[in-house]
Amino acid sequence: MTKKPSPEKVDTANPEWSSEDFAKAKPASEVLVGLFGKAQAKGMLKPKRGRPKSVATKEHVNVRFDADVLERFMASGPGWQTRMNAALADRRQDAHADELKA
Repeated sequence: MTKKPSPEKVDTANPEWSSEDFAKAKPASEVLVGLFGKAQAKGMLKPKRGRPKSVATKEHVNVRFDADVLERFMASGPGWQTRMNAALADRRQDAHADELKA
């Protein structure tokens, strides 16, 4: 015995598909090209995965620091690596300015 669906749960705007509906359906690759154009449809069908690429990429390196230097940056809390990078970049700017004076 089948249960009648609750009238409150029946979605009249989006009814359940029948076998005929599935038979008439077209792949997204055919439909999207007509709606959005070939280039945009291609992007929609194969989206990029992961984090967007940054304009200013960073290099991965292994570096050894004195324990007290590292402890001080780490003690400042989350984001210590970014702050360490900023400190090194500031030092690079200072050194460059000193070179220009000589």
